[in-house]
Amino acid sequence: MEPMDIVGKSKEDASLPKATMTKIIKEMLPPDVRVARDAQDLLIECCVEFINLISSESNEVCNREDKRTIAPEHVLKALEVLGFGKYIEEVYAAYEQHKIETLQDSLKGGKWSNGAEMTEEEAVAEQQRMFAEARARMNGGAVAPKQPDPDPSLES
Repeated sequence: MEPMDIVGKSKEDASLPKATMTKIIKEMLPPDVRVARDAQDLLIECCVEFINLISSESNEVCNREDKRTIAPEHVLKALEVLGFGKYIEEVYAAYEQHKIETLQDSLKGGKWSNGAEMTEEEAVAEQQRMFAEARARMNGGAVAPKQPDPDPSLES
């Protein structure tokens, strides 16, 4: 049974973004080396198969431990079982770096935050401005960004 058949999807359903993979491939090679499109496609397929292999073995490790969620230690054990033990230290270091970066992002307020908090009124005004701009684009016209209405409680 194919690993992807387990979850009810065909191999064609599982892929990696070609543009991203092509960028990674090119970054790993000297600038004067070119890679044929067929070779790029083959490398991408190899990556997909590798992920399927590691995922499947990680799942088996997880099941042997009577767990329901695959944890990082299951993936590391799968690498060892499959004969990729010499990469465990490097993979673990990358995982630790990822945890640090994720923690830093969450402390900054997420990837969409600029670090400054908005009041609810400012957020509503910004949302309305963005809606107006989107509406103008949809209607084919350009509308100047709407300024927030003055607070009626401030008028005498």
